Amino acid sequence: MSTTSSSLTMLSLFLLLCAAFGNSRITTNHRKNVLFIVSDDMRAQLGAYSGPNFPSPIHPQMITPNLDRLASESLLLTRAYVQQATCSPSRTSFLTSRRPDTTHVYDLKSYFRKVGGNFTTLPQYFKEHGYESVGMGKIFHPGKASGGDDPPSWTLPYFHPRSKRHWTTKERSWYAATHDERKKRPLPDEQIVKHAVKMLRKLAPKAKSGQKPFFLAVGFYKPHLPFVFPEEFLAMYPPSEIHLPPNPYAPENMPSIAWTTYRELRMFGDIAQLGLSGDINTTIPSNVTLDLRRAYYSAVSYIDSLVGKLLAELDHLGLAQSTIISFVGDHGWHLGENGEWTKHTNFEQATHAPMMIRIPGLTDHGIVSDQLVEFVDMYPTIVEAAMLGTLPVCPEESSHIEVCTEGTSLLPLIFNRQSEASSYAFSQWPRSGKMGYTIRSSRYRYTEWPKFRRHHIYKPKWGDLAGVELYDHLIDPEENRNVAYDPEYASVRCELSLLLREGWRGQETN
Repeated sequence: MSTTSSSLTMLSLFLLLCAAFGNSRITTNHRKNVLFIVSDDMRAQLGAYSGPNFPSPIHPQMITPNLDRLASESLLLTRAYVQQATCSPSRTSFLTSRRPDTTHVYDLKSYFRKVGGNFTTLPQYFKEHGYESVGMGKIFHPGKASGGDDPPSWTLPYFHPRSKRHWTTKERSWYAATHDERKKRPLPDEQIVKHAVKMLRKLAPKAKSGQKPFFLAVGFYKPHLPFVFPEEFLAMYPPSEIHLPPNPYAPENMPSIAWTTYRELRMFGDIAQLGLSGDINTTIPSNVTLDLRRAYYSAVSYIDSLVGKLLAELDHLGLAQSTIISFVGDHGWHLGENGEWTKHTNFEQATHAPMMIRIPGLTDHGIVSDQLVEFVDMYPTIVEAAMLGTLPVCPEESSHIEVCTEGTSLLPLIFNRQSEASSYAFSQWPRSGKMGYTIRSSRYRYTEWPKFRRHHIYKPKWGDLAGVELYDHLIDPEENRNVAYDPEYASVRCELSLLLREGWRGQETN
């Protein structure tokens, strides 16, 4: 959506926000707080997503009452897409509002401030506007990929839980922890929510008085592998209710470069002993698939319970009506559909992830949007919701510009849910010297795999393709058949190829 295509001007948006917040004069003493929650590897299979945009037609009912409650009070984006389906590239992208070809982060090692530019991150933006910026758990990818949790983003020391290594052993892909074990060594995410509650209580007095608003970022590690959770959550999902995916095979006519051998799962001891290669159409045994799916659901319900504790504390402290809350998963996750596991692909299961934004006074009764949106849209949306200005659109060369966006604010969807944030969503995945660029339209997913010139160039060579994919979601929502070479789709492929090569900037001028 271009800046001129919205039916609401920024002035009218501002006035509506003022009316919702009950203030005609907004000063630093009346700014909304922000609770920014991220979950790792969570696909959009929450109860609130039941319907046509659910990840799979075969599933038990995901038990997520707290996230469903949050969704009922939020702008719920049922078709939100990440820019790259793995941790560091995705998080770097939505925390800077820039795409991987701008951040130059495609792996778990590169730090955007070294390879892309000295970009102002979302928590840093709030810090520089007078907020107490506090982080904990997994917000940025830890370690080298973020220079150690990106120090410029925070005003207080960053928090990491103890005993994390004990619970991330490579011996097993999942584990239901007993009460006694957790009493001796609390699970990492339990420690994170305990610290988050402690910080909320510490920050509340100044936030309520208007002296110092806060930006509190809470990053949960689960349901990332290994799936570890309190044993009581396993009881929520009886084995008889867990089903195999309906399509445990690779898409017909899929180019081999589109496939991941899901090494992230195969390296766990219990999976490694199966001797799986991860090659195309070599499936995991059914009993193991069922166990993994059950454990994943249990881990999601566990995280939901921790989100519930955060929401309850906000209510208890009287902060609920003065705090913007956002919740996202950093990307989706394959659970055996198409024979795939983990992420690391351009398929719907990997690129589609949950996103919801609660803005007191504006989304109280819930707004559900099925418009296509992207994770780069979140940064400008939260900034505008907090009335901290409007981010300019990044020029093509923006390595020297600290603050700009390659997304668009989603606030118009609150006032006009038929408004289109964008007609397309763009994602990408690097593999074997190629870059898989994918464009998602309302009906289709189209992908090309050009040779990619990475070092100091970061440009695709469109004339050298290793594969092309086209999936028609109207008749094939599970992406079981690549129709890129079907004559009846020739005109569709031509149109989407041109749009894909124009990229997101081409949509700004349409």
